[in-house]
Amino acid sequence: MTKRIVILGYMGSGKSTIAEKLSKETTKKMVDLDDYIEKKEKLSIPQIFKTKGEIYFRKIERAYLKELLDDSTIAIISLGGGTPCYGDHLELIQKTENLASVYLSVPLKTLTDRLYQEKKNRPLISHLDTKEMLEDFIRKHLFERSFYYNQADIVIQTESKSVDKITDEIKTKLL
Repeated sequence: MTKRIVILGYMGSGKSTIAEKLSKETTKKMVDLDDYIEKKEKLSIPQIFKTKGEIYFRKIERAYLKELLDDSTIAIISLGGGTPCYGDHLELIQKTENLASVYLSVPLKTLTDRLYQEKKNRPLISHLDTKEMLEDFIRKHLFERSFYYNQADIVIQTESKSVDKITDEIKTKLL
C-alpha cells in the first residue's frame, strides 16, 4: 500500500471487517476508532451515549480521530458511521497527507437486514421497534450523510461482493 487508508460508511457497512482483512493481508497496523474510544474512555459506545450524551461523544471522537490521523504508524483506520459527518472531521481526514478515504456503499435493504439483527447494541437505532421504522431511519440518515460519504477518494459499491472481493478492489485502487 502506498497510502494510509480511512474506511467510512454507514453503521453495519462492514468497515471494521474490511479494515481487519486489509490489515491481515498487508500486515499494516489497523485501528477501529470506536474500539479506540472505548479503550481510552473505559466505557462502551452505548455507555458513553447513555451516561455522557452524544455531544460529549462527538467531542472526544474528534480528539481521538485526530490522534489516530497524526500517528503515521497506523496504516488503516475504520471510522464510526457518523464520524465524517460531524464538525470538521471530514476536513481533518481530507487534509491528512498520504491518506486515502474509502466509502463502503451498501444498499438500504442490506443495511436494514444487518442492523435489525444487532440494533440493541446500536444506541442510535435501539429504540426502533420494527424493520420498517429502521429502514425509514436508515434511508433518512443515508440521505443526510451521503454528501459526506461521497466525498471519499474511492467509493466501493459492495452489493453482492464478498469481503475478499471488496478488499482486493481497495488494494487494486490504492497500490
